[in-house]
Amino acid sequence: MQKIVMVGLLGLLPLSAEAETARWTIDPDHSVIEFRVTHMVVSKTSGRFLDYQGFVEMDADAKTFKTIEATIKAESINTNQDKRDAHLRNTDFLNVNQFPTITYKMKNYQKQGDGYTVVGDLTLRGLTKAVTLNVTFNGVAKDPWGNTRAGFSADGKLNRKDFGMVWNKTLDTGGLVVGDEVQIHLDIECIKAQKTS
Repeated sequence: MQKIVMVGLLGLLPLSAEAETARWTIDPDHSVIEFRVTHMVVSKTSGRFLDYQGFVEMDADAKTFKTIEATIKAESINTNQDKRDAHLRNTDFLNVNQFPTITYKMKNYQKQGDGYTVVGDLTLRGLTKAVTLNVTFNGVAKDPWGNTRAGFSADGKLNRKDFGMVWNKTLDTGGLVVGDEVQIHLDIECIKAQKTS
């Protein structure tokens, strides 16, 4: 009986060994960091950041997370309109000369059904505030070159005034040119770090 139990336990060891916390690096060529904000009350303007890096430390089998961190170069903002982008980079908004990077670091998370509620510290214009992201883990796949990839989608929002971006103008109708709430959408693809011998 003892021998049967030992054999059974040994048979479980390879499965347990596969579960591990590993580092997954963001692949910016297959990821998107986007935002939307109300413009002139009647529509929304969208944009994205083009230069960023980051990583996730997680156990993909258990679907648990240890660390999520990202660093964005503020100057890489792009809304497909050069004049507007220049305004967003100046002191009215991102002030990229004084604050060249935007960072996000996870503080904690909770599993919510098939998704996650992730709370992290966003540092923007030298100010740090908690920002919540609703995250979906889209799964893991092998690419044709032997890499293991994982995908995530996330949505959140922030108030730009919380980060010192208070510039605005009042319309003749009484509304404002730029809304205060900024909607965030992320589609992130990560590559698992290769084991070193």
